[in-house]
Amino acid sequence: MKGLILAGGLGTRLRPLTHTGPKQLIPIANKPVLFYVIEDLVEAGITDIGIIVGYTEERINIVKNTVGDGSRWDAKITYIEQDAPRGIAHAVSCAREFMGDEPFVVYLGDNILKSGIGNFVNEFKNLGAEAGILLSPVPDPQKYGVAQLDDKGVVIDVKEKPKIPKSDLALIGVYMFTPRIFKVIETLKPSWRGEYEITDAIRSIILSKKYKVISHIVTDWWDDTGTAEAILHANHLILSDLKYKIEGAIEEGAKLIGNIELGQDSIIKNGTVVRGPVIIGKNCKIGPGYIGPYTSIGDNTTIIGGEVESSIIIGDTRIEFDKKIVDSLIGRYTSIVSKNSLPKGYRFIIGENSEIQL
Repeated sequence: MKGLILAGGLGTRLRPLTHTGPKQLIPIANKPVLFYVIEDLVEAGITDIGIIVGYTEERINIVKNTVGDGSRWDAKITYIEQDAPRGIAHAVSCAREFMGDEPFVVYLGDNILKSGIGNFVNEFKNLGAEAGILLSPVPDPQKYGVAQLDDKGVVIDVKEKPKIPKSDLALIGVYMFTPRIFKVIETLKPSWRGEYEITDAIRSIILSKKYKVISHIVTDWWDDTGTAEAILHANHLILSDLKYKIEGAIEEGAKLIGNIELGQDSIIKNGTVVRGPVIIGKNCKIGPGYIGPYTSIGDNTTIIGGEVESSIIIGDTRIEFDKKIVDSLIGRYTSIVSKNSLPKGYRFIIGENSEIQL
């Protein structure tokens, strides 16, 4: 089997972080989301992988330069350009030449699954299905593609973002197909959203009653990292399994509690308390101050004073702030500095679609 990762999309819900790069490269526990996806495919035995990229040369090059040729995972990466965001089915159709006559996995590049996809891949191979979908119960199914199963667990319908869902089983962004899906996609028309929906293609296969569509219900956690809240939630989930690993330096008088990962050439200064789980990248200077649980700090970051908790600091950042930062997603090349100047006031330089809570 081959793999196809979708790493296009404009990531409008994560602006301004996604103005210059795709959301799939935002790090969780100091590793880009896209890397977790590649690792899942490789662990399932899939090493010939296409990545859908778009839509500007800058965004395409960022993905290529970050991921490379796949050799770090003993895989082969092929980049496939999509000219505009026209829906998942359209993105899949862009990979027709790459797939050839082989069955394949489609994996949305902003999804993270704790248990991976190995069992699902094996089921698809063994059951001779035409399509396969991963499902998970959700409290708000109207926000997702939704599958309906009969009393024997057979998929009898799927629908994209239904106003009145017939079940709580959401399609969570991992699909499997044979090459016949390309002929089905050719028959699709744009949905009310103006996109070519993969759920419409799967529904066509179901209604034809000629081919089998299988489903697999995920029992471990999964996360769609499409919003800042979802990214922070995924960061909590990943850091919950963090192991203690110290490669940097800890000054006398610093206090570490719980599982901490500290990268090379980083230092935790005297007078600092770090309460894990916390991951700190390379070449960081931390303290004096407090770093609280579920915090990820990227490479080349300096934090002096104040408190940081339950946050992601992507890296190349300076924070010299005498107050507490919580539940925050802080982009690269950022500076947050307290200044004791008069008259008192706050100064902001903020991109569109930003949120500040004081």
